[in-house]
Amino acid sequence: MSREEENPADETGEPKTTARLGVGRAGHRPRTETLLDFRADHGTARDAVLTRVDEALIADREFVAISTLVADKEEYLARPDRAREISEETTARLREECKQDPEVQLIVSDGLSSTAVEKNVPELLPILFDGLEARDLDVGTPIFVEYGRVDVMDAIGEDLGASCCVHLIGERPGLATAESLSAYLVYDPKRGTPTSKKSVISNIHSNGLPPVEAGAQVADLVFEMCEKRASGISLREDDREFRA
Repeated sequence: MSREEENPADETGEPKTTARLGVGRAGHRPRTETLLDFRADHGTARDAVLTRVDEALIADREFVAISTLVADKEEYLARPDRAREISEETTARLREECKQDPEVQLIVSDGLSSTAVEKNVPELLPILFDGLEARDLDVGTPIFVEYGRVDVMDAIGEDLGASCCVHLIGERPGLATAESLSAYLVYDPKRGTPTSKKSVISNIHSNGLPPVEAGAQVADLVFEMCEKRASGISLREDDREFRA
């Protein structure tokens, strides 16, 4: 069976799925081509987790760069709790260098994929900033967080007095792609805010939701959150009440 028969193409000539379906075997072993593809994709996924975001990207976009309580990548993977919090010294620095009480606080974190940040953030940010500006929303000083988990947005947003936070973070890479970015959003960020109170736009990458389109969607969602003063399940409950 050929690769085309294993994973038939659609009308555009592209495979219908990136999943490894019906790859076949040579005796008891995977085919050489299948094994090499797997090992290459696995290596790409590992690199996305273990490498750091290019410092030029951080500098070019004038992020205030900070880190969580985590000291290195090994601790980051072993102690996700420490990647959700910042030190008192970092809080003091943010209060000195960043705008206080913004309507929207933007945060970018490496998360589990530096590749996702480097591939998507440069295209997404200009669209997002334009969308927020068009809606007359006051945007805070952009912050980059090394070794960040999703909920570090709660700590930063609370310490800066933000009305809402947008957190762009690299997601756990898979064998289909190592470039997936997600945007998590929360209204009235406070430490300990449950996941159910957060909204998310995920699967942002060139073969999923294009970063340019994602920037526009995030801007729309931020505006809705600020208007209704809610996020996550609370925002959807407001929608149901409005329709009723």
